[in-house]
Amino acid sequence: MKNSRKHSFMSVLLVCAMAFTSCKVTSQEPSKKEIVISKDMKWSDKMALTLMKRHPESYMLDDAKKPKWDYVHALVLHSIEELNKKNPDPRYKAYIRGYVDELVQEDGTIKTYELDKYNIDLVVPGRLLFAVYDETKQDKYLKAMQLVRKQLTEQPRTASGGFWHKQIYPNQMWLDGLYMGEPFYAQYTLIFENGKSFDDIAKQFELIQQHATDPKTGLLYHAWDESRQMPWADKETGNSPNFWSRALGWYMMALVDVLDYMPKEHPKRAELIKYLNNASAALAKYQDKSGLWYQVTDKGGEKGNYLEASGSSMFAYAFAKGVNKGYLPAKYKKLANKAFDGLTKILIKKVDEDGGITLTNCCQVAGLGGTPYRDGSYEYYVNERKKDNDPKATGPFILAALELNR
Repeated sequence: MKNSRKHSFMSVLLVCAMAFTSCKVTSQEPSKKEIVISKDMKWSDKMALTLMKRHPESYMLDDAKKPKWDYVHALVLHSIEELNKKNPDPRYKAYIRGYVDELVQEDGTIKTYELDKYNIDLVVPGRLLFAVYDETKQDKYLKAMQLVRKQLTEQPRTASGGFWHKQIYPNQMWLDGLYMGEPFYAQYTLIFENGKSFDDIAKQFELIQQHATDPKTGLLYHAWDESRQMPWADKETGNSPNFWSRALGWYMMALVDVLDYMPKEHPKRAELIKYLNNASAALAKYQDKSGLWYQVTDKGGEKGNYLEASGSSMFAYAFAKGVNKGYLPAKYKKLANKAFDGLTKILIKKVDEDGGITLTNCCQVAGLGGTPYRDGSYEYYVNERKKDNDPKATGPFILAALELNR
């Protein structure tokens, strides 16, 4: 009798568990079905919704298996934040907030963030905190912003005052680092410091412009080693040997984003606009007839080089925003639209059954030094792996689409 009762009880438990599981699955299904990607949508929404559908939780972007405070997530989520300003959708806001709340703790500390590594890539996610704090006024978000700001206060610098790219890359400034650090720095100093650090922000651009610009082409090299100690560094100039489109794209985006915060009366503002114009003029000469740019910017047509999505998206964004804000002549809007046409007609080769889109020819990663050692050679850049819908391409693609109203 006891065994019979026990068996009946277990059966009821099993049925309840199955029912709970069924309910759980059923309750999740509508949220997935909410994301419908229509062919009539603008490219900005198509890309954002594609990413949200493929990565249901925002920390899953870039195929991440667990939450991580990371620049690639910040780039995509910043683009969705900008999209939400123009086309408000509660799903966009919730997607961004999900990432922030997964990582920012009640005491303002940030999961996975290691300040003492002084990796400037880890400053850029701080940009996501401004709007959340502004809306909620919760102290934890302010503390998290202050923690990221503390990194910039302590970040090691070259003898001339430029931020090292990382603690493990002494005396080196990379173009990437201008985007990683300066837009957050500019927004923070405007809101919380009465603009006291704008001179220091301008100095970062001045140093890289002064030392990394090639006088012949007007393009900027990927990185500059002030100590000239790295094997990849030219012994006279300290520059790395090639022009990488994505590095140039980081630099261009840094300029147009920092200018959002720098006051019109600031004496360094005109300098930054001049840098933007100079770099834009240099890049325009290397735009392919397709509208796109090559992975190694000035070596189109050479063996192994290819039309690359992230750099092309970044240039389209910077050109379009530069015109929209009055920093660049109107002709650059045409070049931006030409680039965007190239992205959508050449590099988006198919549309999935659910309407999702895939941007191809995205360089997944490239750097200098490290282990295994990266020498910055032409062969190195063209042989680095590619990844479809890499965040370094999809984020700028959304931003470019917004500036071009496409």
